[in-house]
Amino acid sequence: MEGMWRKAKRAMGIGFCAHLPAVAGDREDCTSERRASDAFSQDSAALAAAHASAPNTPAQAEAAGALLRRSKSGAKSSKKTCAICFDSMKPGHGQALFTAECSHMFHFHCISSSVKHGNYVCPVCRAKWKEIPFNRSLSSIVPRGRSGLNVNQARLPQQDAYMALLRQVPTRQREAPALHTSEPVEFNDDEPLQLMEAADNCDVRSSKTVEMKTYSEFSAIPQSSSQDDFAVLIHLKAPCANPEQITSRPVNATSVGYPTSRAPVDLVTLLDVSGSMAGTKLALLKRAMGFVIQHLGPSDRLSVIAFSSTARRLFHLRRMSHSGRQQALQAVNSLGAGGGTNIADALKKAAKVIEDRSYKNPVCSIILLSDGQDTYNISSNVRGTRPDYRSLVPSSILNQAVGIVPVHGFGFGADHDSDALHSIAEVSGGTFSFIEDEGVIQDAFAQCIGGLLSVVVQDMRLTVQCVHTGVQLRSIKSGSYLSKVAGDGRNGSIDVGHLYADEERDFLLSVSFPQSREQTILLKVAFSYRDPMTNECVKIQGDEVMILRPKSRSPEPVCMEVDRERNRVCAADSIEAARAAAETGVLSEAVAILEECRRVLLESFSSRNGDRLCMALDAELREMQERMASRQCYEASGRAYLLSGLSSHSWQRATTRGDSTDSSSLVYSYQTPSMVQMLQRSQNHCPSPQIPRPQIIVPTRSFMQKPQPR
Repeated sequence: MEGMWRKAKRAMGIGFCAHLPAVAGDREDCTSERRASDAFSQDSAALAAAHASAPNTPAQAEAAGALLRRSKSGAKSSKKTCAICFDSMKPGHGQALFTAECSHMFHFHCISSSVKHGNYVCPVCRAKWKEIPFNRSLSSIVPRGRSGLNVNQARLPQQDAYMALLRQVPTRQREAPALHTSEPVEFNDDEPLQLMEAADNCDVRSSKTVEMKTYSEFSAIPQSSSQDDFAVLIHLKAPCANPEQITSRPVNATSVGYPTSRAPVDLVTLLDVSGSMAGTKLALLKRAMGFVIQHLGPSDRLSVIAFSSTARRLFHLRRMSHSGRQQALQAVNSLGAGGGTNIADALKKAAKVIEDRSYKNPVCSIILLSDGQDTYNISSNVRGTRPDYRSLVPSSILNQAVGIVPVHGFGFGADHDSDALHSIAEVSGGTFSFIEDEGVIQDAFAQCIGGLLSVVVQDMRLTVQCVHTGVQLRSIKSGSYLSKVAGDGRNGSIDVGHLYADEERDFLLSVSFPQSREQTILLKVAFSYRDPMTNECVKIQGDEVMILRPKSRSPEPVCMEVDRERNRVCAADSIEAARAAAETGVLSEAVAILEECRRVLLESFSSRNGDRLCMALDAELREMQERMASRQCYEASGRAYLLSGLSSHSWQRATTRGDSTDSSSLVYSYQTPSMVQMLQRSQNHCPSPQIPRPQIIVPTRSFMQKPQPR
C-alpha cells in the first residue's frame, strides 16, 4: 500500500494547462485547451483529495487504486492524443506533430498557438523548454485584431526583411530572461558609436537653414491711433530632409550601407508587460517593436526596458547593426506578461541608462507605453487634491532643459492613466498619444520614430527686441514652449528646442505702440540653433517688423495667417478650460466651453473665407464634445482624447488620437513628410484593422495654404 501511495504522489505531478486569453481567430484552439485544462484539473483534484486522507479502509484503498489506474491509462493515451485538443495524433494523417524535450507530443498548430501567447512550458508537466516550436508563417506573428478583421497576410518585400531577421534569431535563446537577472551597478556598458567616414562629413551639413517669416495683424495703422493689443505672428519652418534621408526604407539583412545624412538616435523604450498586457496586446506590442527595430540604422542605438511590478533592462544601449537587431528582436520576442504596473521604476531605470552611458548620439529620446495605472507610487486620489505626477519623473530628466530627453508617452486602451502619462510627457518636452484601438499601436510608434529619425535642429532659441521707443511687448503665446518677457517689455525670448525636418512653429505676440506720424518699426527678430550633424551653431538675424502710418484708415482685412493662428490658440485654450471643467464633474460646462469656441471659429474672418484649418478645428472640438456625452464616456476615452489633443496643440507636434493617425481624419494634424512616409511604411508592412469613420479632407501643415508675407 505504501508503494501505491508513493506512485500516487508522483502522479500528482500532472500540470494544469494555462487558460489563454480569447483572441479573434484562435477561439477553437482556446476552447480545446480549456477542455484539456478542465480534464487535468478534475484528475488532479481527485488525486489530491485521496492523498489528503490516509487509506484507513479497504474501500478507500480500492478507490485510490482506481484513481492511480485511471492516471496511468491517461498517461498512456496521452501518447496517442494531443493533450491540448484531445484529437488523435497518428503519423500520416495530414497534421504536423511536435515532440518536446520532455517527450510529450502535441499537434504543431496547437502548441504553436500556445507559444504565440508567450507560454514556453509544457502544458502537461510544466517543464521549461529550451527549444520551442516557432511557426514561421506570417499569421503566427501578426494576430488578428480585436475588431475581428483579418490582417493582410500577403507577403510584402519589407516583411521579407523582417522575417529574414526573425529566422536568424537562435531559437535556443528565446526563453524569457528571469526577472531576477542581475544588472550592473552602472549602465556604462553602452556600445561605442559608429564612426562616420571622413568623406561623409563633407556633405553632412544641410544646404538649407530654418526659414522665418513675420506677419502683422494689419499692414497699416492711422497716425492718430494707438494699439494696446496688436498681433504679430512669427512663423518658423525647419529645413527639409535630405534626399538620402528617406526614413521609409527599412534596414534589412542585406543592407550594406545606411544613410548618414541624419542625426543618429539613442532611443530607450519602456514597455508595460503587466498582466493586463497578456494576449493580443503583447503580441501587437512585439510586432510594433519589431517594426521600430527594423527601421533603426546601424548608427542608432536602442535599449529596451520591460516593466511590471518592477523594471528590468533587457539589454544595454546597443547599435542596431545586423547582429544588434537580431539580439533586440530576440529579447523583445521573449517577453511575457504578468504583475502590476510600476511606471516610476521604469523611468528611473531609463534615466540611469541615459545618465551612465559612456557615449552619446546627438539625439536622445524615451518612448513609454502603458495600459495601466502606477499603483506603487501614486496613492489613491484624495478628494480635492491632484496626485503629484511629477514625482514619477526622475530629477535628472526634470533638471535638464525641456526637450533634451523628451519622454513620449503612449496610453494603451481604456484603463491607462492618461493624466500621469500626459504629465510625464509635458514636463520632459515629449508628447502624449492615446491609442484607443490596439490595432494602431504600430502606426503610433511609426509616426513617432518618423519624427525622431529626422531631427535637423537642436537647442533653438528665438529672441525678440522692440525697436521703436514706444513699443512694448505685452505677451507671447507659445503653448508649452518656455517664453519670457522682460519686466520693461522691451524684449523677450522663446526656447523652441529641437525640430523635425519640415516641421513648422507659429508664435503669436501681442505688442502695444503709441500714435506716430512716421512708419513704426515694431520688432527685430533673431534666432540661433545647433546643427545636430555638425554640432555647429547657426545664427540668423531676421527682418524687422514694421507698419505704415497713413493719415486715415483705408479698408483692409485682417491678415489671414494671424487670424488662423488666433483660431488655433483659441481652440487650444478652450480644450484646456473644458478639461478643467470636466475634472470638476461639470460636463455640461465643458461642452458649453467647446461650443462657444466653435461659434467664435465659425464667425472668424478665415472661416468665412473657407480656411481648412478652421474646418479641422471645428471637427476636432465636435469630436471632443461627443466624448463628453456622459461621465462614463469621458472616463473611458474623453479624458485621454482631450489630453492627446492638448499635447499636440501645445507642442505643435503630431500625436495619435483615438483610433487613427490619418492626417485626413477628423482631427487637425501636425504631421511632417517624414512621419507620413513612416506611417505609409507601417501600413504597407502590416495594415492595421481600422473602423471606417466619416472623414473630411484636412491636409497636413506642409500642404496648407502657403502664407503670404506682408
